[in-house]
Amino acid sequence: MPGNSFGKIWKLTTFGESHGKAIGCILDGVPAGLDIDIALIQKELDRRKPGQSKIVTQRKEGDDVEILSGLFEGKTTGTPISMVIRNKDAKSKDYSHIAAKYRPSHADYTYEQKYGHRDYRGGGRSSARETAARVAAGAIAKIFLVQQGITIHSWVHSVGEMKLLLNKSKLDLSLIDSNSVRCPDPQTAVAMENLILRTKKNGDTIGGVISGQISGLPVGLGEPVFDKLHAVLGQAMLSINACKGFEYGSGFEGTSMLGSQHNDEFFSNENGETKTKTNHSGGIQGGISNGMNIDFKVAFKPVATIIKDQESIDQEGNKTIVSGKGRHDPCVLPRAVPIVDAMAALVIADFILRKRMDKI
Repeated sequence: MPGNSFGKIWKLTTFGESHGKAIGCILDGVPAGLDIDIALIQKELDRRKPGQSKIVTQRKEGDDVEILSGLFEGKTTGTPISMVIRNKDAKSKDYSHIAAKYRPSHADYTYEQKYGHRDYRGGGRSSARETAARVAAGAIAKIFLVQQGITIHSWVHSVGEMKLLLNKSKLDLSLIDSNSVRCPDPQTAVAMENLILRTKKNGDTIGGVISGQISGLPVGLGEPVFDKLHAVLGQAMLSINACKGFEYGSGFEGTSMLGSQHNDEFFSNENGETKTKTNHSGGIQGGISNGMNIDFKVAFKPVATIIKDQESIDQEGNKTIVSGKGRHDPCVLPRAVPIVDAMAALVIADFILRKRMDKI
C-alpha cells in the first residue's frame, strides 16, 4: 500500500490501524538542534483526542505520545523521529455486526474491492484515528515554525447552515480553545454546540467548514508548476478524513468578481515592505507565497456513521440493514481543527526547507 508518506524534505510516514496495538509515525528531515518540548506535542494531541467533551466521540483514549528516537537531551539529532501512540480503548466488538456489510459512504466497499480484504474494526487504516500521528508530527513542525516567526490558527467557521458572521479582522483567535466547538466567537460557539447536540440526539451527524490562517510567512515559498504552495496545501487538507473541499483567498466567491475588483494592488508600507491592499490571492501568487497571510477554508462532510438504520448490501450482494453502533463523532469539526493546523504546519515546514535548498 503506497501513499503513506507526505512531504519531500520534511517527510512524514504514518502507520497503524484504529483497532491495532498502536498508531504512530516516522518524521524525517527535521533539522538537528531543534528544542522539543514533549508537553507541547501532548497539548496538540489533547486537542484532537476523543472523549474531551459531550459533542465528540466518547472513546476514552489518552493519546499519550512516546518518542522512540530522534531526540537527545531535549533536542533533535537530525535522525528520523519515531513516535507511537498506544490504542487503549478499542472495542472491536462494536463492529462485529458490520463485518460482512458495506456501510453507506464509508471506505468498506472500495477498500475491499481494491485489496480483497479489509479490517472492519473502525475502518482499520482508513479510520480517522490515523490523524493522531499527523497531529504529533505537526506539533513538531509548529515548534519549528514558531522559531521562524510563523504562526498557524484554525477555527470552526460554520456548522451546517450556522456560520460565524463576525469579520475575521475582529476575531480574537486566543479564544479558539475557550469552548468545545473551537469557534473564537463565544456566542456563535454556544449556538453551534446546541445544534450539534440536537443533531446527536436525533441520531444524525452534521458537517461544516474550518477556516485557517497562516501568518508571518516569508516571500518565496512554493514552486511555480506542479508543487504550487496552494496545490500542496490542498492535497494536505483533502487527505484528511471527511474533507470534501479546499479553497484559499477569495475561493469560489472570487469567480463572481471582475478582474478590476479581484486584483490585489501592490504598495510599499512605512517600513518599505511590499504588501497588497487586498488579499483576494490568499497570500499566494503564481503558486508562491507573497508575504501576506495565507487564508483558507476546509469543508468537512457529516460523519458517515449515524445511529439510524440504513439500507445497504453485504459482501454477497444481498440487501441488508446497517445499524449504527459504537462511539462516533456527531460532528468532526472540533477535533479536526488541530488536524488542519498540523497538516498546514507540515506543508510550510517542508517548503521552508525546500527554499533553503534553492540557495545551495
